[in-house]
Amino acid sequence: MAKSPSKSPLGICYLVGTGPGDPGLLTLKGKECIEAADVLVYDYLCNPELLRHAKPGTERIYVGKKAKAHTLPQEEINALIVKLTREGKVVTRLKGGDPVLFGRGAEEAAELAEAGVRFEIVPGITSAIAGPAYAGIPVTHRDHASQLTIFTGHEDPTKPETSLDYAKIAKADGTKVFLMGVERMEEITGQFLKHGADPQTPMALVRWATHGRQQTLVGTLETMSAKVKEAGFKAPAVAVVGDVVTERKHLNWFEDRPLFGKRIVVTRTRQQVGVLSKKLRDLGADVIELPTIRIEEPQNPMLFGELVQDCHTYEWIVFTSPNGVDAFFAMFDKLYNDARSIGGVRIACVGPGTAEKVKERHLAVDLMPEKNFVAEGLVKAFKDHQNMENVSVLWVRGEETREVIAYRTVQEREDNLEALARLKEEGADMIIFTSASTVDCFMALKVPLPEGCKIASIGPITSAAVRKHGMSVDALAKENTIPGLVTAVEKYWA
Repeated sequence: MAKSPSKSPLGICYLVGTGPGDPGLLTLKGKECIEAADVLVYDYLCNPELLRHAKPGTERIYVGKKAKAHTLPQEEINALIVKLTREGKVVTRLKGGDPVLFGRGAEEAAELAEAGVRFEIVPGITSAIAGPAYAGIPVTHRDHASQLTIFTGHEDPTKPETSLDYAKIAKADGTKVFLMGVERMEEITGQFLKHGADPQTPMALVRWATHGRQQTLVGTLETMSAKVKEAGFKAPAVAVVGDVVTERKHLNWFEDRPLFGKRIVVTRTRQQVGVLSKKLRDLGADVIELPTIRIEEPQNPMLFGELVQDCHTYEWIVFTSPNGVDAFFAMFDKLYNDARSIGGVRIACVGPGTAEKVKERHLAVDLMPEKNFVAEGLVKAFKDHQNMENVSVLWVRGEETREVIAYRTVQEREDNLEALARLKEEGADMIIFTSASTVDCFMALKVPLPEGCKIASIGPITSAAVRKHGMSVDALAKENTIPGLVTAVEKYWA
């Protein structure tokens, strides 16, 4: 088995390929390197949602580069990762795609080697193959191509002349794929035609490949340059040339899903957002994860600790949210080293999401509303279940409620800056709220909703918070759960 990355007193730098953009295409080794990092140094093409795998307190440094806009020159990036590694830190350098395929990963590795510090190269899935695949184009195919040529459309600008032999590339058998060539499309396709390539050769460009905002442009070697200008097609994009492009009409799986082309903002906490985001992405949505709240310990943890310590003396423990379950057992684990210390207490949950958190602790849920998964539904379930007179109940809930406080919900002001920038720049088709606090904290950001942006709500309390701010709810979950919310969103856009 591969050795998992770990903290070293000598420091180490992991040069990690994060894949082409879909968070699910990050390798397991890449995820381990993010989790182990003291410092993350990441690029423009690295999906910022991958940063959620980092442990609390990890330093983040953005060094993104795109054409004519560099946050840091490459020489300074090299010096930065050497410096951080020499300080004894675990540095994870995140690069889009694969770190050494037409990237600067090899140069960074050389600098680290010359400095005498430890490093590892962690390969990633390249957009040269994944991009076409997500557009329904296999780069090799038994009927079309058994050879693949990959080249860059953006060479070192300081070179006096190109090192590419277009005469050989144009005449090569099979599929040709090139990266970073959109701005030079007329020149590159012109070189192909000049050296004898068939003008009618099928060609496709895939922009933001594997993302929910993926766009595909299909043409031929002869027509592609004009199509790029007409469509205003921009980088980043991967180009594929060859008969394999004709397979797209049969194999276009990614762009045919029900929510494809819809940009949806999710406002849950960073720890909770993953499940909802994945369900939406599986339906084709372009998801912007914009946490508006985060969960913190209560201001009086000693009082809460005393209640948890006495949990075995109660007849019922009531959990009204997954956050309450996490907070309760975080404290329980500090106080006890034996799960049996919870005693014979019975457990009630407000809904299936909360119940699932309890079941992760291998504990059964004794009571849950059949529907109406809110506090009022739980109260009714108790009334139908037993006479509650003189029954002792430990009610675990957040600071915005009353009495026993297990955790605090506070406004997120740091872990959403990239998402906010993207929302302002690109807009959105829908924003999803999963609690009243997500609504209030989003409005506190004072970011106006994009024109025409729709609102989805998980339940009546959340909807009331939306209306309190003068907005209307367009999609409401019939069942107040994440699956119910996703169903409502899908039905709305259908």
